Amino acid sequence: MIRYILAFALTVVALPARAIDIQEITSPGGIDAWLVQESSIPFVAIEIVFDGGATLDLPGKRGATNLMMALLEEGSGDLDARGFQEAREALAASYGFNAYDDSVSISAVFLTENQDEAVALLRSALIEPRFDDDAIERVRAQVQSILRSDAQDPNSIAGAAFDAAAYGDHPYGSSLDGTTETVAGLTQVDLFDAHRNALVTGRVHVGAAGDISAEELGALIDDLIGDLPSDGPDIPDRVEFGLTGGTTIIDYDTPQSVALFGHAGIERDADDFFAAFILNEILGGSGLESRLMREVREERGLTYGIYTYLVPKDLSESYLGQVASSNDTIAEAIDVVRAEWALMANEGVSAEELAQAKTYLTGAYPLRFDGNADIAGILVGMQAVGLPTEYIENRNDYVNAVTLEDVNRVASELLDPDGLHFVVVGQPEGLEASD
Repeated sequence: MIRYILAFALTVVALPARAIDIQEITSPGGIDAWLVQESSIPFVAIEIVFDGGATLDLPGKRGATNLMMALLEEGSGDLDARGFQEAREALAASYGFNAYDDSVSISAVFLTENQDEAVALLRSALIEPRFDDDAIERVRAQVQSILRSDAQDPNSIAGAAFDAAAYGDHPYGSSLDGTTETVAGLTQVDLFDAHRNALVTGRVHVGAAGDISAEELGALIDDLIGDLPSDGPDIPDRVEFGLTGGTTIIDYDTPQSVALFGHAGIERDADDFFAAFILNEILGGSGLESRLMREVREERGLTYGIYTYLVPKDLSESYLGQVASSNDTIAEAIDVVRAEWALMANEGVSAEELAQAKTYLTGAYPLRFDGNADIAGILVGMQAVGLPTEYIENRNDYVNAVTLEDVNRVASELLDPDGLHFVVVGQPEGLEASD
């Protein structure tokens, strides 16, 4: 019954974006957090993000942060891996531990009636991880399996080659999973070092939604993460996107080639970001109505799907896209991409395209607030990029305020058809590599 209630709660607690009341709180220990209190269903969702992430991997220890986060639920305090899982299941609690390029995140969902026990168990994972030898070897083997699979996956091969060429020796230039060699060499000491470096309260963001008061949340936060270190190693310096226009071909025996392409992007806090956001939706965004989807898929039947996306990371920005096509048509698909990139850069978009994109983006936004866990995650994401609490209420106004002149000016400034670099994995016909 407890599990049923929790599952039900995860699906039905949804709030319209404009109805969300965000409380900004500071715990007695000095940790800031945002809260959306919603007591209609007795459960709480918490999202905790620490800036830094896998960029903090020490030299020669690539993959340590990722492996460390995967091991946090594999035993802590007096509990081994099996004991921890049994305790979590008995509480009907859900925990998530994830590593990303620029952050690590911890998520938790639990019933109000089990709050004390659920928080105590999560606290032990964060404060007293065991990193037992058997658990390390088991999870290490899982990571190694992923790495072997990625080495045979054309999309992963393209991504790895693209990142390495764009960012070189910077952490962005390699997979946060590490390599088979670096992961094989990671020790228990390395994992404790990664834990000490990644989970630092001086760069933490906390979001919560559900059946909890501001006072209760403040005490919970201090209990949960207050004993973690307050500072840690410096985050690496910014790095410029290092690829120029051209084509890289990686020979791979497959009937279909995949291509990852892109050039430098735009910062998330740039004045023109919303114009770029709308521009991308029109060029190659999420819908079937984008120009690239229409020209490459609908008009020519060269692919099942093609997408572009802005990637404003903490330390660099890029504008990327991806497409797959048969070996005998990938060259044509790339030609169409270049042509559409140049056409939009030179001629911009139409008033009709802008209106359609605004309608879609403003209509889809409230659907993101579909449950306490989603809301907690959004609160943390806003904090991480420096947005104010009133952003939720005003976000659609920001979209609607973008003019046709804004979008077309940004199109001419951001889109660089000559700077597009394509990394193609497959055996493409009629396509030559170039710098």
